[in-house]
Amino acid sequence: QLVESGGGLVQPGGSLKISCQASGERLLFYAINWFRQAPGKEREGVSCINQSTRFTSYADSVKGRFTISRDNANNSGYLQMDSLKPEDTGVYYCATSSYCDAPIDVWGQGTGVTVSS
Repeated sequence: QLVESGGGLVQPGGSLKISCQASGERLLFYAINWFRQAPGKEREGVSCINQSTRFTSYADSVKGRFTISRDNANNSGYLQMDSLKPEDTGVYYCATSSYCDAPIDVWGQGTGVTVSS
């Protein structure tokens, strides 16, 4: 099971760090993905980090602003979001897969992020 937390309301240009806590499975064995879904839009991939942390990937829309990380000892994943824009608003989901770009195995329930003044 994956549980996201840390979402909320933030002003444009602000920062937010969202977390993904796993229970029942060791995150160590999986790539961690972050997706988001904006109101009225399809879910899109935001970022991925592999098991060893040597590989990370980002959507073009968030490159240079978002940073993905993980703490295998604490069975957690994180997404640091800086220089937030209104178009970053949406529900953010973490998900696990065998490797980045692999089909998703497990989805979290999502945490809402609203970027607005």
